[in-house]
Amino acid sequence: MKNPYRFDCAVCLTRCGGISKKNYIFVDDVSFSEQYENAIIAEINSCTGFTAVKPVGNGYPDIEISKNGSGIAGYLEIKAQRRTFMSVAKLLPHSDLIASETIALNSSDLERYFKLRKELEKPVFLVWFVENRPCITKDETVLSFYSEIKHLESVYLSYSDKRRFRRKSGEGDVVDGQHKGVVVNYHFSLNELRPFNINDLLRLL
Repeated sequence: MKNPYRFDCAVCLTRCGGISKKNYIFVDDVSFSEQYENAIIAEINSCTGFTAVKPVGNGYPDIEISKNGSGIAGYLEIKAQRRTFMSVAKLLPHSDLIASETIALNSSDLERYFKLRKELEKPVFLVWFVENRPCITKDETVLSFYSEIKHLESVYLSYSDKRRFRRKSGEGDVVDGQHKGVVVNYHFSLNELRPFNINDLLRLL
Protein backbone atom coordinates (compact mmCIF):
# COMPACT_ATOMS: atom_id res chain seq x y z
CA MET A 1 0.00 0.00 0.00
CA LYS A 2 1.34 3.43 -0.92
CA ASN A 3 2.07 5.68 2.03
CA PRO A 4 -0.68 8.35 1.86
CA TYR A 5 1.45 11.23 3.18
CA ARG A 6 4.46 10.72 0.92
CA PHE A 7 4.44 13.23 -1.94
CA ASP A 8 7.33 13.72 -4.35
CA CYS A 9 8.29 17.41 -4.25
CA ALA A 10 9.99 17.08 -7.64
CA VAL A 11 6.61 16.89 -9.41
CA CYS A 12 4.94 19.66 -7.40
CA LEU A 13 3.78 22.66 -9.45
CA THR A 14 3.56 24.95 -6.39
CA ARG A 15 6.66 23.85 -4.52
CA CYS A 16 7.32 25.26 -1.06
CA GLY A 17 10.48 27.33 -0.59
CA GLY A 18 13.56 25.24 0.11
CA ILE A 19 15.42 28.00 1.91
CA SER A 20 15.67 28.00 5.71
CA LYS A 21 13.23 30.37 7.38
CA LYS A 22 16.07 31.70 9.61
CA ASN A 23 13.53 33.74 11.62
CA TYR A 24 12.13 31.31 14.20
CA ILE A 25 9.70 33.20 16.43
CA PHE A 26 9.58 31.05 19.57
CA VAL A 27 6.71 32.98 21.21
CA ASP A 28 4.53 32.65 18.09
CA ASP A 29 5.11 28.89 17.93
CA VAL A 30 4.14 28.43 21.59
CA SER A 31 0.97 30.49 21.17
CA PHE A 32 0.05 28.52 18.05
CA SER A 33 0.28 25.17 19.88
CA GLU A 34 -1.66 26.45 22.87
CA GLN A 35 -4.72 27.03 20.67
CA TYR A 36 -4.85 23.30 20.02
CA GLU A 37 -4.09 22.44 23.65
CA ASN A 38 -7.09 24.41 24.86
CA ALA A 39 -9.38 22.90 22.23
CA ILE A 40 -8.35 19.34 23.16
CA ILE A 41 -8.75 19.99 26.90
CA ALA A 42 -12.28 21.24 26.25
CA GLU A 43 -13.07 18.23 24.04
CA ILE A 44 -11.81 15.70 26.60
CA ASN A 45 -13.74 17.41 29.39
CA SER A 46 -16.90 17.01 27.32
CA CYS A 47 -16.37 13.22 27.22
CA THR A 48 -18.06 11.25 29.97
CA GLY A 49 -15.61 9.74 32.42
CA PHE A 50 -12.50 11.84 31.68
CA THR A 51 -10.97 15.07 32.94
CA ALA A 52 -8.14 17.01 31.28
CA VAL A 53 -6.02 19.76 32.82
CA LYS A 54 -2.63 21.40 32.30
CA PRO A 55 -0.18 19.67 34.67
CA VAL A 56 1.25 21.48 37.67
CA GLY A 57 5.06 21.69 37.60
CA ASN A 58 7.73 21.68 34.93
CA GLY A 59 8.85 18.85 32.71
CA TYR A 60 5.50 17.21 32.07
CA PRO A 61 3.66 17.05 28.74
CA ASP A 62 1.02 19.69 27.94
CA ILE A 63 -2.13 17.86 29.10
CA GLU A 64 -2.82 15.51 32.01
CA ILE A 65 -5.77 13.14 31.55
CA SER A 66 -7.58 11.48 34.44
CA LYS A 67 -10.23 8.81 34.48
CA ASN A 68 -12.88 10.07 36.85
CA GLY A 69 -12.53 8.10 40.09
CA SER A 70 -9.33 6.34 38.99
CA GLY A 71 -6.64 9.03 39.00
CA ILE A 72 -4.18 10.00 36.28
CA ALA A 73 -4.50 7.83 33.17
CA GLY A 74 -1.97 9.45 30.82
CA TYR A 75 -0.55 12.56 29.20
CA LEU A 76 -0.68 14.38 25.87
CA GLU A 77 2.00 16.56 24.30
CA ILE A 78 0.68 18.85 21.55
CA LYS A 79 2.74 19.98 18.56
CA ALA A 80 1.47 22.27 15.80
CA GLN A 81 3.70 22.51 12.73
CA ARG A 82 3.36 25.00 9.91
CA ARG A 83 6.73 24.25 8.30
CA THR A 84 8.35 21.09 7.04
CA PHE A 85 12.00 20.15 6.62
CA MET A 86 12.35 20.75 2.89
CA SER A 87 15.95 19.48 2.70
CA VAL A 88 15.48 16.38 4.83
CA ALA A 89 16.32 13.90 2.04
CA LYS A 90 19.52 15.81 1.26
CA LEU A 91 20.69 16.57 4.79
CA LEU A 92 19.55 13.30 6.37
CA PRO A 93 20.00 10.88 3.44
CA HIS A 94 19.63 7.74 5.56
CA SER A 95 16.48 8.85 7.37
CA ASP A 96 14.04 7.27 4.85
CA LEU A 97 12.13 10.57 4.95
CA ILE A 98 10.99 13.11 2.37
CA ALA A 99 9.66 16.59 3.08
CA SER A 100 5.93 15.98 2.68
CA GLU A 101 5.77 13.37 5.44
CA THR A 102 8.32 14.81 7.87
CA ILE A 103 7.47 16.14 11.32
CA ALA A 104 9.84 17.20 14.09
CA LEU A 105 10.18 17.20 17.86
CA ASN A 106 12.73 18.75 20.18
CA SER A 107 15.26 15.95 20.64
CA SER A 108 15.78 16.59 24.36
CA ASP A 109 12.00 16.64 24.96
CA LEU A 110 11.64 13.32 23.16
CA GLU A 111 14.28 11.68 25.33
CA ARG A 112 12.67 13.18 28.44
CA TYR A 113 9.32 11.66 27.49
CA PHE A 114 10.97 8.24 27.04
CA LYS A 115 12.25 8.50 30.62
CA LEU A 116 8.97 9.88 31.98
CA ARG A 117 6.98 7.05 30.38
CA LYS A 118 9.13 4.48 32.18
CA GLU A 119 9.10 6.30 35.53
CA LEU A 120 5.36 6.96 35.69
CA GLU A 121 4.23 3.81 33.87
CA LYS A 122 1.52 5.94 32.26
CA PRO A 123 0.86 6.36 28.52
CA VAL A 124 2.35 9.50 26.98
CA PHE A 125 0.82 10.45 23.62
CA LEU A 126 2.25 12.95 21.18
CA VAL A 127 -0.24 14.74 18.91
CA TRP A 128 0.83 16.71 15.83
CA PHE A 129 -1.36 19.22 13.98
CA VAL A 130 0.00 19.83 10.47
CA GLU A 131 -0.83 22.99 8.53
CA ASN A 132 0.34 24.63 5.29
CA ARG A 133 1.22 21.36 3.56
CA PRO A 134 -1.28 21.23 0.66
CA CYS A 135 0.48 18.29 -0.99
CA ILE A 136 -0.98 16.03 1.72
CA THR A 137 -3.78 18.05 3.34
CA LYS A 138 -5.54 18.48 -0.04
CA ASP A 139 -8.83 20.27 0.59
CA GLU A 140 -8.44 20.18 4.37
CA THR A 141 -6.66 23.00 6.16
CA VAL A 142 -5.26 20.86 8.98
CA LEU A 143 -4.45 17.19 9.46
CA SER A 144 -3.74 15.71 12.89
CA PHE A 145 -1.87 12.58 13.97
CA TYR A 146 -0.80 10.88 17.18
CA SER A 147 1.34 8.12 18.64
CA GLU A 148 2.14 6.70 22.04
CA ILE A 149 5.73 7.35 23.07
CA LYS A 150 6.64 3.64 23.21
CA HIS A 151 6.07 3.35 19.47
CA LEU A 152 8.13 6.48 18.80
CA GLU A 153 10.90 5.06 20.95
CA SER A 154 11.05 1.95 18.77
CA VAL A 155 11.45 4.17 15.69
CA TYR A 156 14.08 6.21 17.51
CA LEU A 157 16.07 3.09 18.42
CA SER A 158 15.85 1.85 14.84
CA TYR A 159 17.14 5.05 13.21
CA SER A 160 19.26 6.52 16.02
CA ASP A 161 21.15 9.63 14.80
CA LYS A 162 20.02 9.17 11.19
CA ARG A 163 16.99 11.34 11.98
CA ARG A 164 18.58 13.92 14.25
CA PHE A 165 19.45 17.37 12.90
CA ARG A 166 20.92 20.54 14.45
CA ARG A 167 19.98 23.79 12.73
CA LYS A 168 21.66 27.15 13.15
CA SER A 169 20.19 29.57 15.66
CA GLY A 170 18.04 32.27 14.10
CA GLU A 171 16.28 35.49 14.94
CA GLY A 172 13.48 34.87 17.42
CA ASP A 173 15.20 31.97 19.24
CA VAL A 174 16.25 34.28 22.08
CA VAL A 175 13.50 35.50 24.42
CA ASP A 176 14.35 37.87 27.31
CA GLY A 177 18.02 37.00 27.04
CA GLN A 178 17.45 33.23 27.06
CA HIS A 179 17.81 30.90 24.08
CA LYS A 180 14.45 29.08 23.97
CA GLY A 181 14.14 28.10 20.33
CA VAL A 182 14.62 24.44 19.43
CA VAL A 183 17.79 23.84 17.42
CA VAL A 184 18.19 20.05 17.73
CA ASN A 185 15.21 18.15 16.33
CA TYR A 186 14.36 14.50 15.91
CA HIS A 187 12.21 13.61 12.90
CA PHE A 188 9.41 11.13 12.25
CA SER A 189 7.15 10.26 9.36
CA LEU A 190 3.43 10.94 9.38
CA ASN A 191 3.14 7.42 8.00
CA GLU A 192 4.47 6.12 11.33
CA LEU A 193 1.55 7.74 13.22
CA ARG A 194 -2.22 7.29 13.43
CA PRO A 195 -4.80 9.84 12.29
CA PHE A 196 -5.88 11.64 15.46
CA ASN A 197 -9.30 11.03 16.94
CA ILE A 198 -9.83 11.83 20.61
CA ASN A 199 -12.26 8.95 21.19
CA ASP A 200 -9.82 6.43 19.71
CA LEU A 201 -7.07 7.77 21.94
CA LEU A 202 -9.18 7.71 25.11
CA ARG A 203 -10.03 4.06 24.48
CA LEU A 204 -6.31 3.30 24.88
CA LEU A 205 -6.24 4.66 28.45
